[in-house]
Amino acid sequence: MTTSDTRTRPARAGSRRARPPGRVRRVNGPVVHLTGLGTPARLEFVEVGDDRLPGEIISLDRGEAVAQVYEHTGGLRVGEPAWAAGHPLSVHVGPGLLGGIYDGLLRPLTGGSDLLERRRLERPPEPAYRFTPRAEPGTVVGAGDVLGEFDGGAVRHLLLVPPGVAGTLDWLAEAGEHAAEEELARVAGHRVTAGHDWPVRRPRPATRTPDSRPLHTGQRAIDLLDPITAGSTATVIGGFGEGKTMLLEQVAKWGDADVIVYVGCGERGNELADLIEELEQLTDPRTGRGLVERTLILANTSNMPVMAREASIYTAMTVAEYYRDMGLHAVIIADSTSRWAEARRELSSRTGAVPAEHGYPPDLPMSLAAFYQRAGRVTTAAGGTGAVTIVTSVSPPGGDVTEPVSAHTQRFVQAVWSLDRELAYARHYPAVSWQRSFSRDVDAVARWYAVHGDPGWGERRARLLALLADADRLRDIADLVGRSAMPAEERVTMLAADLARAAVLQQSALSEHDATCSSAKQAALLQSALDVHDEALSLVRAGAPATLVEGFDLGPLVRAKDERGPDDADGVVAVAARVLAGLRELAP
Repeated sequence: MTTSDTRTRPARAGSRRARPPGRVRRVNGPVVHLTGLGTPARLEFVEVGDDRLPGEIISLDRGEAVAQVYEHTGGLRVGEPAWAAGHPLSVHVGPGLLGGIYDGLLRPLTGGSDLLERRRLERPPEPAYRFTPRAEPGTVVGAGDVLGEFDGGAVRHLLLVPPGVAGTLDWLAEAGEHAAEEELARVAGHRVTAGHDWPVRRPRPATRTPDSRPLHTGQRAIDLLDPITAGSTATVIGGFGEGKTMLLEQVAKWGDADVIVYVGCGERGNELADLIEELEQLTDPRTGRGLVERTLILANTSNMPVMAREASIYTAMTVAEYYRDMGLHAVIIADSTSRWAEARRELSSRTGAVPAEHGYPPDLPMSLAAFYQRAGRVTTAAGGTGAVTIVTSVSPPGGDVTEPVSAHTQRFVQAVWSLDRELAYARHYPAVSWQRSFSRDVDAVARWYAVHGDPGWGERRARLLALLADADRLRDIADLVGRSAMPAEERVTMLAADLARAAVLQQSALSEHDATCSSAKQAALLQSALDVHDEALSLVRAGAPATLVEGFDLGPLVRAKDERGPDDADGVVAVAARVLAGLRELAP
């Protein structure tokens, strides 16, 4: 796909001249007032000025249209022309998107010396796709039915009947190489090509299913304590420097999704550049191909136009739903929705809207709810299952989680992974607080594990949380009286909690063996820590001094996470067996 490819442009060239052009009457930053557009509609796509800057009508007032523009408006003059396209802001979805980097309107970014120039990842151009038919002409098909498949790529890319189209399959192209815009099928007279346009603010039709499975992230602090299901929603809340972006990058790199849509929404450009570099170097363990080949990045960094942030999360959702309808699991990672909300606040102030809490627009809760509601697990027309999972981050000013974006987000998501400043400063990664984090998907995940051969998952989680809570309570007392003055059983509880934190919850993103962790290894590490706790309690209850138990070397178990491979659960069990055997030798 070349940079001149029109498939990812937000408007079609043929529609923008359907009506006579209007004129720019006033420019107020990204907000532009337009006149003479005839009878435009709210949320209609417009192109403004001689440079045809993309925008969207946000309000209408007595023949005047107010548009938000998704590019810098410097140099735009009163009197320049403006065109109403006759359709809402749309993007073109089709094969060839994965592996690229785009702006918030799904326009490919290219290289250049200017930071504001369009950029994209280096990858071979794809002028044509090899197509294999999967249906028979003359059959009756409906929206979502499979017509064919495109060969190659990291994921199985299908040609589906577009939404809103149904009838007899009149004609289907033969197997072979076909250009991107070439007609591949004709359904009831409707021309079907490799891709199609879709309005970013309109959810694609889908049939939701209650079926669920866990989203395995490879991060023990999440998967063991506050997991989510595929098709669910979660957010990471934390202050500056606490590791939000690092945790989201780990989920992007190691989560068991088919497609990753990563949105850099107002964050620093150097962080996004580092992520792109790492993705280019990583190999997907499932396919053996580059991990970047199943990743799409929407870059709206802090130096890019502010209002493009507002559109970027809807663009990401449109792309994710497109792959969901193929029976794939797509994960949207948006970093961060705080910057998205700030863009909405700026727009609200420039349009003169009455501000609500902290200056945010009154419809902020409704907008957040509508975004998260588009996540879910669905049944496809072909009988498969697809899902869109949303994972975001929130950056509360000063760490105040009662501010509007944090407070409303916690109402609408299924899980909150709250980061702890003390853990972050103690270099405990990931710094996920077991006290303030929660997940509403725990029961569903526990049922899934029970059905799939691990009925003890829920009990282990409950024991770990109880152990950590008891240790936190006892640690406050120990700070006053000293640990040596505490009863032996309470000292063992604190020892076991320290072991669980170091051997289970703490994880190194830079370790070859510990950057990710399989479910089996996670279970082995946690069970080992709980077994040590049980054995140590038995020892002190039998009369063994607490100092003897505290002096025992538990280092081999702590090091097992780094010395054993990501899938080596048996190795962890062997190490734990040796440690427990050594503990039993301390019996009086």
